[in-house]
Amino acid sequence: MRTRRLLPLVLCLVPLPALAGQFNFVAAPQKDLNRIYRVDRVTGEVGACQYGVKEDNTGVTLCFPAGDGAGKQDPGDYILIASNHEKESAVFRVDQRTGSMSVCYVWKEQVICTPPGR
Repeated sequence: MRTRRLLPLVLCLVPLPALAGQFNFVAAPQKDLNRIYRVDRVTGEVGACQYGVKEDNTGVTLCFPAGDGAGKQDPGDYILIASNHEKESAVFRVDQRTGSMSVCYVWKEQVICTPPGR
């Protein structure tokens, strides 16, 4: 009985980042592209996946790993932001701690990102 009373107090002591998801996801703004980007909120590593169709007309998930500039960065608080440009397939990787931004996009079967700028 006493343990049940303490449980809400213990849960309040759990740090919020432990409850938050490790990844942030955003769809590419391009209207005719079914691509979703993913960023690791701490490391900044970016990947992407999209739907594809094989020759036998069955569906497949096509994923693109991190390439140049899209790998692990300095630890931060990274999110992805899509622009409102409906013909753009790239997204912005933003470090909310420093304000630095990179543009990330799929190129030759991998995600690449520009060097961070502010």
